[in-house]
Order: sequence, then structure tokens, then C-alpha cells
Amino acid sequence: MIDDIDRIMAVMASSFDPAWGEAWNRRQVEDALSFDSCHYYLVSAQGKPVADDESAAGFSLSRTGYEEEELLLLAVDPEFRRLGLGRSILDALKLAASGRGAKRLLLEMRRGNPAQTLYSSFGFYQIGERKEYYRTPCGDRIDALTFACDIG
Repeated sequence: MIDDIDRIMAVMASSFDPAWGEAWNRRQVEDALSFDSCHYYLVSAQGKPVADDESAAGFSLSRTGYEEEELLLLAVDPEFRRLGLGRSILDALKLAASGRGAKRLLLEMRRGNPAQTLYSSFGFYQIGERKEYYRTPCGDRIDALTFACDIG
């Protein structure tokens, strides 16, 4: 059986451009998942939950709060992009979050993140902005944008 954190890390390594410094390290993922309020979902290249013996093509990592679920990370391996896997992950997240009592999904991303197109098409709308919130590995400052998506 392939370890789920290994699968998450493999997708993250292929999906996040190091220039932005957005990928988490293994310790950060393990620490997040040590809390009952954090959840992950792994998807296969066919858009279904991964089987014990297969690699993941994408994943989400989220955190449950009072009537909200925050999407911490979502990634799809570049080899499997444009196949609807991102939307499949968001559909699964929305269903699971609703089952945990969430009334809306939240996320934060850097300004200019191309994933904004996916999120907007899914129903996320901007609710805030944090000026120069992120710092890239080379020291540039980038605004953070916060979004919400109503469930129900």
C-alpha cells in the first residue's frame, strides 16, 4: 500500500512552482493532519478516490471550523490537468464539508494564481484582500486574495 502522505507529497512536488514558495513540506502536512479538524482527499487520474495501490493525480487538504471549511491546498499533477479533476476534487470537498456542518467554503490564494479561473467557475467569490501578504523565495511581496463559496 502506498502511504497517503507520500501521494500528497508527490503531487505537490510536481504541481507547485518553487518560484512562488507555495508548497508545504512533509512535516507541515503531517502536522496539519494530526488534528481531527483537518481532512484530505486523494483523486486518481480517472477522477475517483485512489485505490490502495495507485498513485494520486490530485488532492485537497482542508480544515473544518464552525460552519466553514477552509481549503488549505488543492493540487492536480500537471500531466492530468484540464481533465476535470480540480472540479471533481472541489465537488468531493463541498459534499464532505457539508456533511461536517459547513455552510461555506473558504480559500486564500496569491493574486495572479491561474487556479482562480477554476474557483470562480465553481462559485467562489472574492471576500477580501491582504496587501503584500505573501513573500516569494526571492523576496517579492504579493497580495493575498480571500474567497468564499456558499454550500447548499
